[in-house]
This record gives sequence, structure tokens and C-alpha cells, in this order.
Amino acid sequence: MIVTPFRLEHVSEVQRLMELGGPHLHARTLSDYWLYATLFSSTCPLAIDDDGTVIGAVVAFRSQDDPADVYVQDVVAHPRHRRKGVTRALLRSVRCQAEEWGCRRLYLTSEPDNEAAHATWPALGFLNVPGDQEVNGVLVRTDFKGPGRGRAVYELRLR
Repeated sequence: MIVTPFRLEHVSEVQRLMELGGPHLHARTLSDYWLYATLFSSTCPLAIDDDGTVIGAVVAFRSQDDPADVYVQDVVAHPRHRRKGVTRALLRSVRCQAEEWGCRRLYLTSEPDNEAAHATWPALGFLNVPGDQEVNGVLVRTDFKGPGRGRAVYELRLR
């Protein structure tokens, strides 16, 4: 497996891969993936198998309002490649880029009922930050992503 920046030739393949991420991850449009590959490739790495197939992807962005933050929007590994270090390698790539820029943290959110995510993020060094409620042992911030869209927020401090 190699980890490489998102390139335009992989747009359709990444969209198909993201479709496998349900029910908690929803594929975006081809034009969204064009945007990520064109403007955010340094924080949107892909994992490519030996046969050239995209087996994992991360979509992440450096904040324009607080350039010390990198927000991880989507993370997916192909079902046949889960629990094989794909996610770890992809997030390591994002972390290295963030550290090169001098950023202070990576952060991401998960839906309160996403049990797989709540097991994965701490295993990768992310901490569940305080919220205003607890749901199934996970700290959640009410309305974090808008009305009725509470999220567990996780962060990984850098430096």
C-alpha cells in the first residue's frame, strides 16, 4: 500500500469508495471530489493497493479561520481492507502535513451512535473532548453541526 495525495484521476473511484462508508458516511458529488483533489490534495490522502486500486481515503481541511486546526471530514477504508492499518496510515499522512505547517491539532466529529468510530479514534490517539451530554458513554456536543445534529468531538493535539 502507498499513501499519496488525492489526484483528479481518482475522483470517480473515491466517490464509489465513499459510498461504501454508510450509514454514517455519505458520498458527496463528483464536483466536491474534484474540489478536494484540486485544492486540498495535501490533506486528502489516498491509500492505493499494489494493484492500483484506491482502498482508503481521508478528506481533511486546514481551517482558514484558525490555521492551527485541521478538520478531518471523512475517513473510509474499503471493507476488505479494514483493520489492516489503512486508516492509521492515512491519518499519519494528514498529521505529518499538519505538523509541517505548524498546526496544533487535528479534530473530527462522529455521530453519537457510530460505535466503530468511538472505538477507532481513541485507538489512534484522539481524545473525546468534553460535551454537554453523554450518550452511551461518549461525550457529545448538542447541535455541534447544526440544530439536531449533536456530535462527539475528538481531537489529537500536535507538538
